[in-house]
Amino acid sequence: MSLNNYSTIEINSKIGAILETDSAKIFDTEEVKPQEAKKGMRGYIPWGESNDLPTLLLEKIRKSDVMSPNMLFNILTGFGSGFKVSMTDGSDVSDKEVKEFFRRNNMTKYLLEHVTDMKHFAFAISLLFVSKDAKKIVKIKHKEAFHCRFEENNSKTGKIDHVFFANWDDTPDEKDIQAYPVLDQDDPYFDLLVKLGKEPDPATGKNVKPTDERIFAVVTRLPVPGHKYYPFPYYASHFNSGWYDIATMIPLAKKAKMANGMSIKYHVEFHKDYFENLFSDESISDPKKKLERKNLEFNNVKEFLSGIENRGKVWFSGYYIDPNGKENRMIRINVIDPKAEGGDWIQDSEEASNMQCYAMGIHPSLIGAVPGKSKSSLSGTDKRELFTMKQSLETPFRNLALIPFEIIKGFNNWDENIVFDIPHLMLTTLDQGTDAKEVTTSNTLSDDS
Repeated sequence: MSLNNYSTIEINSKIGAILETDSAKIFDTEEVKPQEAKKGMRGYIPWGESNDLPTLLLEKIRKSDVMSPNMLFNILTGFGSGFKVSMTDGSDVSDKEVKEFFRRNNMTKYLLEHVTDMKHFAFAISLLFVSKDAKKIVKIKHKEAFHCRFEENNSKTGKIDHVFFANWDDTPDEKDIQAYPVLDQDDPYFDLLVKLGKEPDPATGKNVKPTDERIFAVVTRLPVPGHKYYPFPYYASHFNSGWYDIATMIPLAKKAKMANGMSIKYHVEFHKDYFENLFSDESISDPKKKLERKNLEFNNVKEFLSGIENRGKVWFSGYYIDPNGKENRMIRINVIDPKAEGGDWIQDSEEASNMQCYAMGIHPSLIGAVPGKSKSSLSGTDKRELFTMKQSLETPFRNLALIPFEIIKGFNNWDENIVFDIPHLMLTTLDQGTDAKEVTTSNTLSDDS
């Protein structure tokens, strides 16, 4: 992780200040300058300015006691009742080949991993393993998106041809980077047939020489306007708005006050480029000296803010306006209202928590919280309806998760009457004699009728 993106939060008891970088900056741009990965291939597109955006994202989610359980809740509702395979009439599949395929592939693990990546990063990657004779797909495996980097798109076709996997934190050598061909995201089944020489290439009308590759990547992603490679997770607007910083600052301030009898007076924000620019101006390249200089700068700010002799001083700092007309300040000192202490912060915390739930598409009552003071909880009927609505909204994610299995069914020539589904549990009323029932696409339609 680079120093310019390093998120620092420090509480100083002498001056009562919180020093941190601004969370709104981690999603500023989608870097399009490719970096070399493997010879003979186009370079990979960094994920985030320093190629560490997924690391920063996970750190922030895990730091929040609201976002982390919310993420788990979204994963569990996306998983529903798990992966199901059956015939169109609802009967069990009897084909031995199909039964053996799912016996040898851990579908519970696969689906949980797939949903986890979709909820965190808005895309997921599945690997399809084709037999040596290219007659059957024999295995499906999820590949963790955290370690994925996409190859620069093909300028002739506009498509991404390969996806690379490696431990990017360790600056991997070429031999440590795995590369897999990516199937056309618009028509992955037909593209697989073309690559294996089973169907003519639509561009030429002729069959191409069959590839020797036997592992192919299927990319399923939530459409996000303006992002060609790595989608912007919609819940991440919570970082851009500033509510995340407020939500995580409150417990730090309360802890400091309770532990030290200290009141937080200042909240100091550094732009993500502040220290890199400082190191460049002072020609500092050694990592140890960078850390020493960074600590010195923190101390300079502390000294400036503390002491009665500093009253009346003026702080000068630079800022610039980007092409979008947005002001970007290199350093900002926020004065915290001294009256907003103790119990008064509870209301701020509730508001911040509600904003986090809103950003993640979860009603607070579903996760267990009751927003605001002296407010009654929802009735059982209201909660049941909210849960049903939440499950219904998972349909697009589940449909995306089923795409690889439709490819497998077609390629392996399985019975067309075999259907795949990810049903969910619908909570019922007591007069139906059961607490819950499974709901699939077919019985949802029949129930509504």
